[in-house]
Amino acid sequence: MKRRAFIKNGMLATGAAMTLGLEACSTSEIKATPYGLGLFSIPKMLDTDIRAGFKMLAEMGYKEVELYGPFPFSVQSVKDSWAAVTPQLGFSGSGFFGNDVKTFASTLKEFGLKATSTHADIETLQTRMPQMAEAAHELGMECVGIPSIPPELRTSLDDYKRMADVFNEVGANAKKEGLKFIYHNHGYGLHEMEGEIPVNLILENTDPDTVFLEMDIFWTVAGGADPVAYLKNNPGRYVAMHLKDMKEKKEFSGDGGDPSQWIELFPYMTTAGDGVLDLKSIVSEGAKNGVKHFFIEQDMVANPEVALKRSIDHLKAIHP
Repeated sequence: MKRRAFIKNGMLATGAAMTLGLEACSTSEIKATPYGLGLFSIPKMLDTDIRAGFKMLAEMGYKEVELYGPFPFSVQSVKDSWAAVTPQLGFSGSGFFGNDVKTFASTLKEFGLKATSTHADIETLQTRMPQMAEAAHELGMECVGIPSIPPELRTSLDDYKRMADVFNEVGANAKKEGLKFIYHNHGYGLHEMEGEIPVNLILENTDPDTVFLEMDIFWTVAGGADPVAYLKNNPGRYVAMHLKDMKEKKEFSGDGGDPSQWIELFPYMTTAGDGVLDLKSIVSEGAKNGVKHFFIEQDMVANPEVALKRSIDHLKAIHP
């Protein structure tokens, strides 16, 4: 299935903030909420006319964007996987959408936008952090991360322990490059596995100075967890957030570990303010506990001109 193939290769930009101040990704209190957009919300638009897409976002009031890979410097296996699924997805653009990084940064700047975060894949971040950092600094970006752990790397609690070690290594290397590593959890790992909650294990076994998280509120609820509780219990660990709404409260049919369970819930995804999630409480709690990047994200949204405007207007109304 096209969605399954895309997610399994770890390239979703689910994802996924902001007018970036000099302290982006820090834990100091923000004075205004700089809402941004995860660009996987409008991939076809950007593939067709990137300037028109950025112009639309600027006119709506978006200030920042979160990118998704692969990039020109991504490992070849990831680029090959992307090329294999793009005919089914109906677009091929990712990374800088066919531009070099300087041109991409200049185009963002022209429309008053800034790329402050990106999703890549874990292998690229493990083996090509200097290349990632060079591009990130050209863009003024401070957060680099992954959209999910590939399913084959999280089949047991020992797998999660190994991933915690990998995250510590990648986080330390990111810090050396002046970046922050963020992990976007896609809703799995919130059910007990072998007597432990895997997400809690990740939080407890990673360095809070080098490993941070990005909360997707939709997938957190789908995993049976309370976003507000996770934010309260882990101050400073969540520095970014994906915001969308849920038509009715719905959880995975299983533990969320199989991407087919994610696909089942896509019909329940909706524009911010048109669902049942307590966005005001979640965003407020996030702001109090270190979240600086609030990315509206509605994957490959069908009507971006309407949905993305409704989302940012609603969020600005409930949390200016």
